[in-house]
Amino acid sequence: MTAEQQKEQFSIAYVRAVAAAAGVNIYKPEVDDDSVDIGFCTRIVRERMQRPKLEAQLKCTVGVAEDEVEFRFPLKVKNYNDLRDDDIVPRLLILVVVPAEVDGWLHQTPEQMVLRKSAYWVRLTGLPETTNTTTVTVPVPKNQLFDVTALRRLLETGVTP
Repeated sequence: MTAEQQKEQFSIAYVRAVAAAAGVNIYKPEVDDDSVDIGFCTRIVRERMQRPKLEAQLKCTVGVAEDEVEFRFPLKVKNYNDLRDDDIVPRLLILVVVPAEVDGWLHQTPEQMVLRKSAYWVRLTGLPETTNTTTVTVPVPKNQLFDVTALRRLLETGVTP
């Protein structure tokens, strides 16, 4: 398995673990031609049948540029354009940040399994067109941790921060 394939599989496992702990179903499109790696859905929100959905592009990275407030991730222009559209089903970019060494991604004991480091989400809807031809640097706020609480809230509110 290549390093990129390892990162892809780890990001899927990370997001699936969050969804399982949140009690949220996931689905995976057969073909990723629309910048959607995974979808989330649930039947009941606030004790009412609502069936909200949310879709995401997953990216896993090491050593991404950052400051105290945000990560600055270079996203392919195709993904940027797909994610900035205003779609019926809201879309996110989920950035999984991992340690540089693969051996540091997971720690396991008889009492726990720890996935390192963390995942963050951002919605690109409404961002401006770009004249870039390869990548667009996307700010991913560090205060938008992708965790159980965030996933439930995103499904309840329709992806408002």
